[in-house]
Amino acid sequence: MTARIALIHATRAAIPPIELAFYEIWPEAEYWNLLDEGLNQILEGAGELTEEIHERFVRLATYAADTRIDGLLFTCTAFGAAMEECQKRFVFPTLKPNEAMFEIGIESGPHIGLLATHPVTLSMLEAQLELLAQNRGLDITIETQLAPGAWEALTNGNQKTHDNIVIDTAHLLGACDVILLAQFSMAHLAQTIQCALISKVVSSPGAAVRKLRKLLNCS
Repeated sequence: MTARIALIHATRAAIPPIELAFYEIWPEAEYWNLLDEGLNQILEGAGELTEEIHERFVRLATYAADTRIDGLLFTCTAFGAAMEECQKRFVFPTLKPNEAMFEIGIESGPHIGLLATHPVTLSMLEAQLELLAQNRGLDITIETQLAPGAWEALTNGNQKTHDNIVIDTAHLLGACDVILLAQFSMAHLAQTIQCALISKVVSSPGAAVRKLRKLLNCS
């Protein structure tokens, strides 16, 4: 039986990277996209996760679940607690965007670089990464970098400026064992960054698709 996967996005910039990952890694899967760009607008206005955001995530995930899916993948990194609430509600695999990438990261070495473009995301993801390492009994050092202005450039339609800022910022993490690219919208830059640095570079979409396929015993 072909697996049916729902993908929930808060920005359309996340759609091409995850679709490419499915095409390259799991072309047999049937997936569909659910986009709510208003989530980022609420978050940017409030500066934090609100009850409205939590409720909106639950409604989106419930709508997806009602279509009889086999798995659910969020691609929006800035909504950790809201996604965790959804994970508690459903029996099918429900993945946060970066959890598979984080698992690869902590297995790749103790000095981990975390690169993000969304200003609300970085501290939240750092805490999630630290908690994962703690639960696995691993001692890690996390070095974080925000790519200043990259998110704004992307939302204004300036892909080239976004890409240049991300690439330049990644070089600041070149001494790390591994560099994790937090946003799906950075995934297309992984190979370019990898060619310029010795550090292992990992992006979210491929790792997430591989984990979801494994959880559904479709490998």
